[in-house]
Amino acid sequence: MKKDLLDIICCPVCKEDLILKINKLEGEEIVEGTLECVKCHNKYPIEEGIPNLLPPE
Repeated sequence: MKKDLLDIICCPVCKEDLILKINKLEGEEIVEGTLECVKCHNKYPIEEGIPNLLPPE
């Protein structure tokens, strides 16, 4: 995932902004990390460069 994606994605639950926490970076590609909502604090993992934005059950 690229950092630019943060400009167009939001929390699928409450539609607020997401905060990026990077665990592994390769060049400009975020390979592993977490996206956390600023309002409801749900966390969404980034694995193998793919953000999983499915709402929690």
